[in-house]
Order: sequence, then C-alpha cells, then structure tokens
Amino acid sequence: MSPDPDWQADLARYPKRPFLKEQSIWAIAVYRLGRRIDRRRTGPVKALLTPFYWLVYRMVETITGISLPKEAKIGPGLRIWHFGNVIVHPGVAIGVNCTLRHGVTLGNRHDGGPVPIVGDNVEFGAYAQVLGDVRIGNGAKVGAMSVVLSDVPEHVTAVGVPARIIPEAADGRAQE
Repeated sequence: MSPDPDWQADLARYPKRPFLKEQSIWAIAVYRLGRRIDRRRTGPVKALLTPFYWLVYRMVETITGISLPKEAKIGPGLRIWHFGNVIVHPGVAIGVNCTLRHGVTLGNRHDGGPVPIVGDNVEFGAYAQVLGDVRIGNGAKVGAMSVVLSDVPEHVTAVGVPARIIPEAADGRAQE
C-alpha cells in the first residue's frame, strides 16, 4: 500500500514517536485504516480486513474514549489533544488541520437529525459541544465547555452556553 497523505499530515501535527506519548493518535490511526479499507476493491482481502478493523476500532474506542467512526469525513492534519470523551457522529465532516481537545462532541440534536460541518483550521476547547445542522467556518475557535447550536462564521471565537461570538480586539485576539 502506498503512503497515506492524510495520515502523514496527522503525524506532522504530533511530536516524534506519538504512539508512545499520546493515545489519541491510536484512534486517528484506526480511523485512517478504516477509510483505507473502505477504498479497497471488494474481495477476500477487504472481507478479512473489515472485521479486523471493527475489532481494533472497538478496542481503541474503549481504551481511549475516542470515537472516530470511519464513516465521518475528516480532513488531513487532525490533532486531538489529550484523550477521552471525544465523540464524532458518523455523518460529521471535519476540514483540514482541525484540533479537538478532550470531551468534544460533534453530533446531532435528535436521532436521525442533521450533524455539524466543520471548516479548516478550526479549534475546539475542552468539552465543547457542537450539535445539529451547524456550520463552523474556517479558522474559527470554539471555547471550552461551549454549546454551539447555530452557525459560527469564519475566523471568530464562539463561547458560552449557548455559544455567542466574541468580538476581536485590534490585535486580532478575542476579547471578553
């Protein structure tokens, strides 16, 4: 198999030898494996690899507390700081170079409902919740423990319950 550029971009956002230091990389590796298996032609190899993926996926999900189902569309360069309680709905789309911290949930508000679409270079603080038919713009930041129920424009910071946009100071940093 040829090198996976998405996986290489993920690794580039981690320190050297991340498998020894950060459990979150395990979940990302299993996610990328599942995506690669799904891209294979139907045949005996895919038939053998698919149950292997599901076994490893459940083990890593249980050990790390990170649920990254292969059905989600996650761009290259995903970084998960710390680990535990990170839940991504299978229908979610996440852009390039996004950062999740522990406790982040990206999902629907009700069974069968729409799910978030996340742009590129988005950062989520610890325990941020983004629920429902929400678009998070490129370069946006979602503060820790925020609950996002409506769209967040590009290059802004959203905080609070429910989340609201924080204006930026002249130096480009969010102000309270």
